[in-house]
Amino acid sequence: MALKKSYRIKKENEFQLVYASKNSVANRYFVIYQIPKLGQAHYRVGVSVGKKISKKAVDRNRIKRYITQVIYQHQDQLISEVDLIVIARKKTIELDQAGVEKNLLHCLRLAHLLS
Repeated sequence: MALKKSYRIKKENEFQLVYASKNSVANRYFVIYQIPKLGQAHYRVGVSVGKKISKKAVDRNRIKRYITQVIYQHQDQLISEVDLIVIARKKTIELDQAGVEKNLLHCLRLAHLLS
C-alpha cells in the first residue's frame, strides 16, 4: 500500500523547487506546497514531519505512514500534473488515522488538488 518511487519527491533540490514556488495552503494540522508540472504523467508527493512534532522517530514515522496511506487511498482523485509537499504541524501528533484523513483531505480541497 505504499506509494511507488516514481510518485515520491526525495531529493533536496526538488523539495526546494516546490518551496520556492511559495504556493501554499494550510489548515490547523497540515501545510501543502504545490507547483504545477505540465506534461507530467502523475503527481509526486513529498512528506515532511519535523522533530518539533515529536523527538521519537516512531511517532514521526507513524504520521508519515498515515499521510501516505491517505494519499494512496485517494490517488484516483488527485490532480496528476502537480508536485506537492505535505508538512505536518505540531498538533498532528494528537490525531489518529481517521483524523489525519479528514484534515488532510480538507487541506487538499483547499489547495484544489482533488478532482
